Amino acid sequence: MSIELDAVSYAYGRRSRSILSVFSYTVPDGFTILLGPNGAGKTTALKLAAGVHQPDQGTVRFGPLASDSKAFRTKVAWMPQTVTAMTGLTAREQVSYTGWLKGMSRRAAWDASLGALERVRMTEHADTRTKRLSGGQLRRVGVASALVHGAEVLLLDEPTAGMDPTQRRVFRDLVLGLASRDIRVLLSTHDVADLAEEAHHVTTLARGTITFSGSAAAFLAHAPDSAPAARRAEAAYTALTEDGAWS
Repeated sequence: MSIELDAVSYAYGRRSRSILSVFSYTVPDGFTILLGPNGAGKTTALKLAAGVHQPDQGTVRFGPLASDSKAFRTKVAWMPQTVTAMTGLTAREQVSYTGWLKGMSRRAAWDASLGALERVRMTEHADTRTKRLSGGQLRRVGVASALVHGAEVLLLDEPTAGMDPTQRRVFRDLVLGLASRDIRVLLSTHDVADLAEEAHHVTTLARGTITFSGSAAAFLAHAPDSAPAARRAEAAYTALTEDGAWS
């Protein structure tokens, strides 16, 4: 099963212009990167896919499950752009608390929290207060919190923003490892540097419209022949999202 957005429209307020209008998209298998400039509609699409927002029109489903159901939110996990460290809580306590908020019993959430931290390579920091973690470590706690209740789809909104190149590489390797374990991962970003060669799929979004969805190789093929090898991803991104020729 996969998340399907079927002809959805959404606006922030009755008098506002729709960010997405009659928008359809199915989250692919494996690891997908959603590329697009700021304001393209990436965050709105992820929030609709996660059931955080309900569409003004259209439907969002995960198999037979509607996005406004508790069962849907059990299968689908969303990590926002900002992961907040909860004052006084350790990494394990924060993950466990999140599981409890999602409907798990206190005991089940506590038992599952250590396994979730192990999946994001944070067990050595399980007893570290989250206020003392680095930004990259806190993002990994955020992923663990999203996975603690056994989600099958993970939606990440700009998770590498503010990370240095080494932190981004570690985080992408982590996400790829999760995707190889039968978890669908959709990671949104506006930074072309976040295009991992190992990504199974790339989707580009511009002005609320999907301009490309396919393999990383097919994405790079959109770069003009004149583009330098080291900048083919940037050239392909420009061609697909800005209607501009590479120069």
